Amino acid sequence: MKVLYTRVSSLEGQKTDRQKLNDKDYDLIIEDKCSGTIPFFERDGGKKILMIISKIKVLSVHQIDRLGRDLKDILTTIEYFNNKQIPIHFIQQGLTTLDNDNKENQITKMIISILGTIGEMERKMILERQKEGIEIGKLNGVYKGRKSGTKISIEDWLNKPKHRKVLDLLRKGYKGVEISKIFDIHINTISKLKKYV
Repeated sequence: MKVLYTRVSSLEGQKTDRQKLNDKDYDLIIEDKCSGTIPFFERDGGKKILMIISKIKVLSVHQIDRLGRDLKDILTTIEYFNNKQIPIHFIQQGLTTLDNDNKENQITKMIISILGTIGEMERKMILERQKEGIEIGKLNGVYKGRKSGTKISIEDWLNKPKHRKVLDLLRKGYKGVEISKIFDIHINTISKLKKYV
């Protein structure tokens, strides 16, 4: 069975269309909508893949950062598939983890390590730019955050779009640390929301 794995980071606004250009080439397409920082086999799509692992002949992924944004997890995931003798084909980079004799492709491993490191750095830079933008906004009086002393009803607070999504992931069993990374929301806020799950 040929499986195509796709992933987008956010629950809203992003689509996997560009990752599915030749979708007729695959027997099954598994899609995830979650942060790349969540370990592969803890995602809904990763769990589905585990359930059918014995049937998979090739796993295709559009590009390396769709597999993950954490180099250690990327390499652990690849090692798992290598041990099962299931090659992972990275479409955009034209790389496959195993050669025709089901031996690990060393050049692919080296390139994946480099590109995985770049993916990690890219994620950190995005978060740094976001924080810098907020600081500049505060200095210019554009970004003020919530006014000191303002109050909001519990119902309105729970119904904030981001908070509803956090509650949904908490109900699905996600850890607070994972949710914090996905939504860039403080762990204390998540702890407060846990009381309402």
